[in-house]
Amino acid sequence: MQDFRDRVAVITGGASGVGRALGVRLATDGARVVLADIDQARLDSTAAEIVAETGGEVVGIRVDVTKAESVTALADAVWDRFGATHLLFNNAGVGLGEAQRPIWSLPANDWHWGFDVNVFGVVYGIQAFVPRMLESGEPGVVINTSSGNGGLRSLPNTPIYAASKAAVTSISEVLHQQFLREGDRLRAAVLFPGPHVVNTSILASKRNRPDDYGAGDDNKPAYETMEDLVRTTGLKMALTEPHEVADFALAGIRAGKFWLLPESADNDEKVRERTASILDRSNPVSAW
Repeated sequence: MQDFRDRVAVITGGASGVGRALGVRLATDGARVVLADIDQARLDSTAAEIVAETGGEVVGIRVDVTKAESVTALADAVWDRFGATHLLFNNAGVGLGEAQRPIWSLPANDWHWGFDVNVFGVVYGIQAFVPRMLESGEPGVVINTSSGNGGLRSLPNTPIYAASKAAVTSISEVLHQQFLREGDRLRAAVLFPGPHVVNTSILASKRNRPDDYGAGDDNKPAYETMEDLVRTTGLKMALTEPHEVADFALAGIRAGKFWLLPESADNDEKVRERTASILDRSNPVSAW
């Protein structure tokens, strides 16, 4: 898909971060943009800001991606208004207060919340939108947001997040193969924001945690901003800004790529080391 003009793009997690940046870039390129998010106030202000900035067509629709019926209602609303979806970004995600804690100490409710947003949000998006996209016969791309953490190699300080993103990569690869059986109208892609830690508010996403999942426990997160994360973990790197992720993601979609993965010599070497350890049947190598 080379030209986004008049294409309908739906972005979950669209009120902030990478989702917002994708919305700005797509609206600038003439797409008709639907931002979907659970945070109604932020959603409304973000949609208004992007319209003012780009002059594009942008609407905000509230969705709770942990609920199949809410994602189905989102699809209904999109088809009622636009009659199509050409770009589906299953992008909503949450971070959890899990960092620097052993896996056996994490509450089950944290696992349920992390997987319901990061994994089932993708599954429900596929279920609600893909059958209609196939039926329309129009070209389209489904882009699922994974992470280098879990999606390519698993950092030991965030077990829930890493496990959920490993699932997203697997789901995306399966979706790619199944789309091939359906012909050439739909494609899948998997997005790995980076190459460095992305400067978003995902670590503050606890504010949108529904009451259904409880409050977790009383352990304070090791860090609450990406600047804190970089400082606390001793990572010597610059932060990647959301607009940089949006730029390479859309360039990759235009080029027909499945792996929307930014170039990074360090990250590439870590993936090679992990792959080699699998083929050698050796112990896992350090992910740091």
